[in-house]
Amino acid sequence: MKDRRPVDELTIEELEEVLRIRRRETRMERLRQMSKDADEGTFDPLAPKPTIEPQPQPLPTDHRRFQDTGAIAQYRAHAVDEPPTKERPPRRPLRIRWDWLRDKSLLVIELGILVALILVLVNMWVLMQQLNEESSQAQQEQVEQLPTLTPTPLIRVALLPGGHTPPDSLGRSSPEEIPAHLRHIVSEVTPMPVPTKGPEQAILIEIPSISVKAPVVEGDDWEALKQGAGHHIGSADPGESDNCVISAHNDIYGEIFRDLSDVDLGDEVFVYTASQVYRYVITQKRIIEPEEVSVMYPTSSPVLTLISCYPYGIDTHRIVVIAELK
Repeated sequence: MKDRRPVDELTIEELEEVLRIRRRETRMERLRQMSKDADEGTFDPLAPKPTIEPQPQPLPTDHRRFQDTGAIAQYRAHAVDEPPTKERPPRRPLRIRWDWLRDKSLLVIELGILVALILVLVNMWVLMQQLNEESSQAQQEQVEQLPTLTPTPLIRVALLPGGHTPPDSLGRSSPEEIPAHLRHIVSEVTPMPVPTKGPEQAILIEIPSISVKAPVVEGDDWEALKQGAGHHIGSADPGESDNCVISAHNDIYGEIFRDLSDVDLGDEVFVYTASQVYRYVITQKRIIEPEEVSVMYPTSSPVLTLISCYPYGIDTHRIVVIAELK
């Protein structure tokens, strides 16, 4: 039975089979024609082969039954040389992205605050350097006005200050600088008066190993340490058989004891009075808590105790250097 199906319903294999059958029929027709021409004597092997034009096949039309349904319902044929016209979708109206503007504004504000903070820190650092230079110059002027003395060896035996918080209006230390177990009696403590300057009081301290040469004033409160190193009121004078306590700042007001942590055991310390120079040799170096005031207690031998804050710029502890009179 002959297959009556339209071309668009055939599979690829079936179409290939149809093409093979058509080619075979064409070859058979050509051979019959050549055999006929040979019998009639008109066969010319050099003659061009006749071309058999294929019969045009009618185009399938069965697909048109789906032209108004499915995805091709709106499809319309157009000429090949005329591109199909595309309808532009309507433009969306521009809208302001408020969330984007908010994020960018916050970023700009944060950057501005960061820059301002950096400028403030730089300004504070510059002011601190200027203050240290001015204090150092003033202290150096005091040193230059002192008389020159020669160290004299002795045979006879003859705190923690330095905080960075200014006192209140009554001259008392800030509560942050006072141990918690002693704050309830601070109001009952009366500061010791500064004694009249005498010939045996310290007026100059020199530590050659760390290039320290600074004036010594009586007292180690906030105002006294602005002028130089401070001799703790009530402690022994240089050369006495007791504890002589001297303190100074490490990162403000001249940074006198900035390098106190760099001294070594055996280094020399010279303490000048109006009449004499006393030579001490360092024997101990310790890092302690600010509440350990036992380093300021009296001793039975001539001792020099040097105190400053530690570490540099943080000042949570105290560095204590102890030297013995030689």
